[in-house]
Amino acid sequence: MDIQGIELDDKQLTIYLAENGLQATDTYNTNDTSNLKGIYATALSVLEGVANDITLMKSIKLDDLTVSELHESLRARIDQLDNKIRQIKVSNNSSSTFLFYN
Repeated sequence: MDIQGIELDDKQLTIYLAENGLQATDTYNTNDTSNLKGIYATALSVLEGVANDITLMKSIKLDDLTVSELHESLRARIDQLDNKIRQIKVSNNSSSTFLFYN
């Protein structure tokens, strides 16, 4: 739903999913936080890809938005998704702390 209106071919989408540890042919349970995090991370990757490709942004038509307005909207959505991903706690580690230096 987060990338609705963005046209990607199956090969591109498969690559984005694989980069985030997901398979295009699998069915995912959104109640599993690790799956949900991967799905959001994939949407984030797609939006970042669109935001970095000016020619692709020019080809997207949304209610008479200019490219700069579209870019601002994309950046806002990217920030929202990034915050949402950071707030998802994955339960495979029972501690909320980690070692930064070893």
